[in-house]
Amino acid sequence: MSAETDTSWDEDVRVAVYRAFAEHGRPPTAPELADAAHGSLAVAKQALHRLAERRHLVLDDCEHVVLAHPFAAIPLGFSVMGAHTLWWGGCAWDAFAIPHLVKAEPEVLVSTRCRGCGEPHALLVNDRTPPTGELVAHFLVPVARMWDDVVYTCGNQRLFCGESCVDGWLAETGQDKGYVMDLATLWRLAAGWYEGRLEHGYVRRDPAAAAAYFKQAGVSGPFWS
Repeated sequence: MSAETDTSWDEDVRVAVYRAFAEHGRPPTAPELADAAHGSLAVAKQALHRLAERRHLVLDDCEHVVLAHPFAAIPLGFSVMGAHTLWWGGCAWDAFAIPHLVKAEPEVLVSTRCRGCGEPHALLVNDRTPPTGELVAHFLVPVARMWDDVVYTCGNQRLFCGESCVDGWLAETGQDKGYVMDLATLWRLAAGWYEGRLEHGYVRRDPAAAAAYFKQAGVSGPFWS
């Protein structure tokens, strides 16, 4: 087995990616990636591609990490500010998930704009109780197709002032309505979805476990199948 096909470092590389985002708000540097793969950047890059194939992260054409949910390396509509760190949130779901996953930052300020009318909004989101307010989240792409183009999917999981703003945006863009939820439901959906992702041994949920999680969070129907 060559160094490039040795998968033994994949988990170390995965954890290095996630911890760099969690601690610094950015993807790991090339030296940090090499350190995670026993000093070899080539091994680390091969690991990144395997991790992308297994949907642990998303790479761009230059082999840079674009998404490592709930973290993003590109702006997709949300900034998430903790006491010590500033992140791009990949979407409404991910922005609400960060204070649950990053234990050192149990409360964050999530800033965004209504996708419909452009009204700016800022919400305090913590790991204890959901935020209050009349805002709603609209998810455009159903679960079965979310990984067809995951950057597009994340860019269309947004907050709106209310359902009238959702309907206005859909009419303007010619899109079909996806799934609308209130802030409390979004918070429950985000609360435990990424649990354990910063640690070694994390395993993605299989479809049955994901369906059970969605049901417990209070979302259901064909959109979530």
